Amino acid sequence: MDKTVTIYSTPTCHFCQMTKDFLKEKGIGYTEFDVAHDLEKRQEMIQKSGQMGVPVIFVGEELIVGFDKERLVSTLGITA
Repeated sequence: MDKTVTIYSTPTCHFCQMTKDFLKEKGIGYTEFDVAHDLEKRQEMIQKSGQMGVPVIFVGEELIVGFDKERLVSTLGITA
């Protein structure tokens, strides 16, 4: 399964920061798009997820909305 992690976030989002901190702590690399400033990526996020709130996280094709530690652990196959 594709474990590529993509995060759509904003600079002021507390849950976005929690997600990024958690992934860094676990040594998981990710690609981040700042949808506060990148309108193209904001539209992409909305089209792919139907969500306007952040963080919107994709692990491969799996969508996770918000900082959901349990789903991240399960989807990435890591320990909490």
